[in-house]
Amino acid sequence: MSHIVTVQEAVTAFADWMEPTDAELDAIDAEMPAILADVEELDVRIALLDRVHGELDTRRARRERHRVLVERATVANRAAVREVA
Repeated sequence: MSHIVTVQEAVTAFADWMEPTDAELDAIDAEMPAILADVEELDVRIALLDRVHGELDTRRARRERHRVLVERATVANRAAVREVA
């Protein structure tokens, strides 16, 4: 019988070069409003899964979807401005 084992070093490897760079952290910070808008939209969708949708629920879902689109457009516009500059 052969045993299946993991290589402990490969599984728990840690090195300084594995940490995100400052540029990557800045990119995450720049996209954070869009990420949070996505999370809020998902929260609304999850809340509406197990009940009948009323007019206010529909408006809330539509408002959150609009917020996501606005935030994504803002992030995309910022990226386009950085590329041009």
